Amino acid sequence: MEQTVAFLENQNIDKNLIRGVEEFRSRNFVEEEEKRRIVKPDMAFYGKEVLEMAIAALLEGENLLLTGAKATGKNVLAENLAWIFGRPVYNVSFHVNTDSGDLIGTDTFLDNEVKLRKGSIYRCAQYGGFGILDEVNMAKNDAVSVLHAALDYRRCIDVPGYDKIDIDPAARFIGTMNYGYAGTKELNEALVSRFLVIDMPAQDEETLAFIFQSRFPKLKNSAMKQWIGLFMDLQLKAQNGEITTKALDLRGMLEALKTIRQGLSPALAVKMGVVNKCFDIFEKEIVQDVVMTRIPDTWTPRDVFED
Repeated sequence: MEQTVAFLENQNIDKNLIRGVEEFRSRNFVEEEEKRRIVKPDMAFYGKEVLEMAIAALLEGENLLLTGAKATGKNVLAENLAWIFGRPVYNVSFHVNTDSGDLIGTDTFLDNEVKLRKGSIYRCAQYGGFGILDEVNMAKNDAVSVLHAALDYRRCIDVPGYDKIDIDPAARFIGTMNYGYAGTKELNEALVSRFLVIDMPAQDEETLAFIFQSRFPKLKNSAMKQWIGLFMDLQLKAQNGEITTKALDLRGMLEALKTIRQGLSPALAVKMGVVNKCFDIFEKEIVQDVVMTRIPDTWTPRDVFED
């Protein structure tokens, strides 16, 4: 609890919201066998306005839909919210073949009986977890339609052939979605109406500096400015339609920095983490030119990290 409060206070989150989080955590316990699902995120989310919107919505029992371009931190925010509220996380990665059985559960034969093998949504509802619905706009409408009663005022799941379960008061659902990915589609209007929607802002220099400093305390300031500049240059080119968002990969940049920390040449690391994410030869050349202006071939790991 102390870590959570300190994290929120460091970002100047409204005191009433912090108090609300504390009260929520104190009145909602977690089953012992589910505590292993409460995990502090590897990456902290930085953004006062977005955090306040999300916390206020969740305190009021609402569900969230996080939309926006690639590398805006949708999944990072979802994981941070679950940690802030002290709830177990249940991840569901949607795809075109996701069906209701994947979400609620399917029949299985156990101890000479047909029993329900509970799905992630069922367990989330039962134990009051935070269900992260990743890429929710990749699923077919008939699959996500089983969530309608869980997401609205009814807050229940009617399992065919079994019983109706009432959703734990602490349970919340957080959907994430990208536009334009292969296999995505417009969300059903009935589903969208059951969420409050946060359109995630693009990364800025302040946010990137927070991420790089928190992940790599020994990263030199001069090198950090170049990595931030590289991301901002690629983001601008993607916004202008000069390149796709394949190279705009914050995870790739962070992973490249990890390999540099291990002693790999920065030029080779950024090739793996950024340049090689493009498979079109012309796009790759554009990205390579941007990279070369920021990460010189002559750099060594000592130019990036303090000894």
